[in-house]
Amino acid sequence: MTFTKKSHACVRLEKDGRTLVVDPGGFSEDDAAAGADAILVTHEHPDHFDEGHLRAAMEARPGTEIWTLKAVADQLSAAFPGRVHTVGHGDTFTAAGFDVQVHGELHAVIHPDIPRITNVGYLVDGSVFHPGDALTVPDQPVETLMLPVMAPWNKISEVIEYVREVRPQRAYDIHDALLTDLARPIYDRQIGALGGAEHLRLTPGETAEL
Repeated sequence: MTFTKKSHACVRLEKDGRTLVVDPGGFSEDDAAAGADAILVTHEHPDHFDEGHLRAAMEARPGTEIWTLKAVADQLSAAFPGRVHTVGHGDTFTAAGFDVQVHGELHAVIHPDIPRITNVGYLVDGSVFHPGDALTVPDQPVETLMLPVMAPWNKISEVIEYVREVRPQRAYDIHDALLTDLARPIYDRQIGALGGAEHLRLTPGETAEL
C-alpha cells in the first residue's frame, strides 16, 4: 500500500491500482479527492469535509463512492443516489478493494460549552488507522497510526499518551496545517522520544510505502 500525505488531515492510499482518499477538506489541495475510487469522511467540520471538492470529484468520476457518517451523507446523498453510504461505529465494508472498519462515535471535546458532534475513525486493511478529530483507540492492533498532532481540541501530552495507548509500529503526522515550522522540531522531538513508536512526518505530496 502506498500512502501519500496531502495537506492537513487528508491522506491518499493506493493499492492494486485503486485509490482511497480520507478527509479531503477545505485545508487540503483542491484536487485532493480527484481520481479517487472511494472517499471516506470522518465528520462534518470544513477542514475534513469540503462539499465542493467532493461534488467535483463525484461528478468527474461516476464510479467514485463515499462512505461517511449521517451528518455528511445527508448533504450529498440526494445528488448522488446509491453512491453515498452512511456508516457508524462497528460497521465494516469494502471500498475500492480496501477492507474498512469503523471505530468511534464522537468528536473530541473542544470546550465544554461547544456541543460535541459525531466523528468516526477508519481502520483500513486492518493496519492503517485515521481517527479524524478524536483520540479513538481501536480494539485491535494498529500498524500505522495517522496522528492528529495539533488541533484546538488537543495538547501534546494527550497526543503522546494517545500514541502510547494505541501502540502502533509507526505514527505519521496529520492534522498539522496549524502547526508552524518553528514548532515542528519540538513536536518531533517530544513525540518521538516519549510516544514509544516510530514517529514520522511527510510534507504534502510526499509518499511512503506501508
